[in-house]
Amino acid sequence: MKRRSFIRNTLLGGIIPPNYIKLFSGINGEDYPELKKHRIIRVERVKHSYHWPRHVGKNARKGNHGQYNSDDIFKLFTDQGAIGWALGRNKKDFSDQELNFLQGKLVSELISPEKGIRKDLSRYIDLALHDLMGIILNKPVYKLIGNNGIKDTPIYSGMIYFDELEHQGKVGSIDKILENCKWDVKYGYQQLKVKIGRSGKWYSHDQGLKMDIEVIQQINKAFPNVELLVDANDMYSIEDTIEFLKGIGDIPLLWIEEPFRENYNDGKKLREWMDENGFKTTLYADGEANPNHELCMEMGREGIMNAYLPDIRSFGFTRWRHLMSELKSNNILASPHAWGSMLKTHYNSHLSAAFGNIVTIEGVTCLSDDIDYGNYKIINGKINVSDAPGFGMKLLK
Repeated sequence: MKRRSFIRNTLLGGIIPPNYIKLFSGINGEDYPELKKHRIIRVERVKHSYHWPRHVGKNARKGNHGQYNSDDIFKLFTDQGAIGWALGRNKKDFSDQELNFLQGKLVSELISPEKGIRKDLSRYIDLALHDLMGIILNKPVYKLIGNNGIKDTPIYSGMIYFDELEHQGKVGSIDKILENCKWDVKYGYQQLKVKIGRSGKWYSHDQGLKMDIEVIQQINKAFPNVELLVDANDMYSIEDTIEFLKGIGDIPLLWIEEPFRENYNDGKKLREWMDENGFKTTLYADGEANPNHELCMEMGREGIMNAYLPDIRSFGFTRWRHLMSELKSNNILASPHAWGSMLKTHYNSHLSAAFGNIVTIEGVTCLSDDIDYGNYKIINGKINVSDAPGFGMKLLK
């Protein structure tokens, strides 16, 4: 299939008009008759509150991220008593009118295990429909969509930010960063992703680059058995990136993420420099934030970009499902972005258990009185997927 056709065929569109009744080709429920017995009779948008175990500070692009958060959940109820739910989207991006379109529809009209959701449905109800399907069929999502991957996937902590900066912007000590690393390692992580890119927004250029290098050196010294990843949030230049890598010397990195906004020439230059200067096994990971999909796939096919990172919610769960085969055939690894919510971390574990090819999963430790996050355990630096129906988590309110 040509690249342009692939993108067109896998891109999940916006909202369908009320009179649209044509079904996604192949979704008819014949192989899963139970889905034809369930009709969605009610949909709800509810807020859930959660918090991270500590204050999360600045990165290269943004100020303090805080600690306490909330997000929209979509709940789907059927006439047979099944309830599915998942992370949704706020009203600005996905209105109640659009959500209410699902009312009155048979589940078999909207989703199938083989194909995911209908092509005309929004990606923002994708996860909730997958959870509902699993609840109805009494199987975990990964067993319905593939079951050909790995049930225990490496996981990294994505919460090591510019923790030496106090809330007022005053430069403090690297000891705070090391303290947070220690907490994450004790929690079970054996991989840590460390934010870099200080050279500009919070520091002078030279001072920031120097601090980036020193932070990696100090973490590696304190935790020599922990695998490190770095993320510049697109705020380095190609020259900064190479200078940083020269500065850390022989410290191994699993990957360098978003050193600069993805572009072919700089990406090729970086890959070639790493191959020739002791970073041949370091992955170049990109595509998290509003990626140029065609460009990223081209760079992946040519071995420039090695891991693709679009967000599991914003890119779409079904779209990720369809993309996996193309990534595998071109030796491109995956690691869907999951920052912000442990729900997304757990959704990614199902994608990995179904298809494999996920090099590591972004871990976001969360606490909530509104959610039972289910039986997902981190053992020896790997997250084990839940075998409970659907995504295996429960709303408590």
